Amino acid sequence: MSEKPISPLRRRMIEDMTVRNFVEKTHNDYIRHVRTFTAFLGRAPDTAAPEDLRLFQLHQTQAGVGAPSINGSVAALRFFFTVTLDRPEIARHLTFVREPRKIPVILSLEEIARLLEAAPGPKYRAALSAAYGAGLRVSEVVALKVSDIDSERMLLRIEQGKGRKDRFAMLSPRLLELLRDWYRIARPAVWLFPGRDPLLPLTTRQFNRAVHAAADMAAIKKRVTPHTLRHSFATHLLEEKTDVRLIQVLLGHARLDTTALYAQVATNVIRAVMSPLDRLTPLTSEKKPPA
Repeated sequence: MSEKPISPLRRRMIEDMTVRNFVEKTHNDYIRHVRTFTAFLGRAPDTAAPEDLRLFQLHQTQAGVGAPSINGSVAALRFFFTVTLDRPEIARHLTFVREPRKIPVILSLEEIARLLEAAPGPKYRAALSAAYGAGLRVSEVVALKVSDIDSERMLLRIEQGKGRKDRFAMLSPRLLELLRDWYRIARPAVWLFPGRDPLLPLTTRQFNRAVHAAADMAAIKKRVTPHTLRHSFATHLLEEKTDVRLIQVLLGHARLDTTALYAQVATNVIRAVMSPLDRLTPLTSEKKPPA
């Protein structure tokens, strides 16, 4: 069966993204958002007027679409009209929605230990340990190659992480031990954590399922996601009084205020601060009971 041909308009947009070296996920997300807008519009997207875009964004808000999805569609449509169609005036009134900043869910050290013990097999135990022990994003864990392990310098090489930036992450002795145990079992050739097809890496979906399965097996009631391991890594370091600027480097954050968010959930740090109320001296002397 032949594949459905790509329209000239979509092909041009794909070419525009390719020229700018967009990653595959961005390709797919942008195409999906433009397709959603086209379905709302009911006709070819290059015939849209500014009012159509305003009504589409209003429709998204009234339908309860989350801020991340709305902002993703704004970015995609701005690219489509500004770059592909060279009509920037059309998308001028599209506005990004402010995303509420929520405090991340953090697991205790005891919960982390239970989660790792409950991982479904040595491969996932090593992968989950890498996410927590080095503070890696799920996309960074599944993209690890055997050659990225530098046991002499005790570093993990992270290629093209978020923002298409390379960096080094920490490799603790315990994590190295777990990775070596996994290597002795599977002898992976290229990808440290191969997927069902040994020539391809583990997918983020497979990793996500393993995290949920481990959380259920460990009877953890909190809402656990792969990113919870990264959040917990940063918070536990902060509670151990690691400099926040060093944590910023380890996480690969571009801005310090992103890392500083973990100060809101580092309970040891919060408890160690003395309230100004406790520094006050009594304004009146204590009344002595009558003799």
